[in-house]
Amino acid sequence: MITCRKMTAPDVSDAFKMLSVFLSEDEHYRASSQAYGDRGIQGLNDALYLFLEHPDLGFVWMAYDDEGVAGICVICYAVSTSMGALVAKLDDVSVKADRRGEGIGTVLIKALKEQLTKESVTRIDVAVHLQNPEARAFYERLGFQPLNEERLACVI
Repeated sequence: MITCRKMTAPDVSDAFKMLSVFLSEDEHYRASSQAYGDRGIQGLNDALYLFLEHPDLGFVWMAYDDEGVAGICVICYAVSTSMGALVAKLDDVSVKADRRGEGIGTVLIKALKEQLTKESVTRIDVAVHLQNPEARAFYERLGFQPLNEERLACVI
């Protein structure tokens, strides 16, 4: 059985371990990390504590199974001027390598949609690396639609 919840202070260690593996090993993230201004372990640590201190900014969403943390993602809130409503930016979606293909990612995103609906969030935006068709297909199966746009970043 898979359960999902927002990260709380006792979960920080699990979140840190899971996200540090993703940020250091995911080839698609690594391909863009310099443009994002990746600060490595210190940036991740700072981000996790920002989410705990400022839940109005977003949260870390975690999936647990019988073996512990199995999947994770990050949500940041934004305001959509086109919708006139709160939306969510989805980042750093990852399932532990030994648990992939078991439906954990699907449960993670479906439970996330339920949580965000309770919070009156009306849209989830996600970016997919152009060289990652598997991720694109995953999101499309879950109802995400292509926008025919490309994201750009500028570190200031």
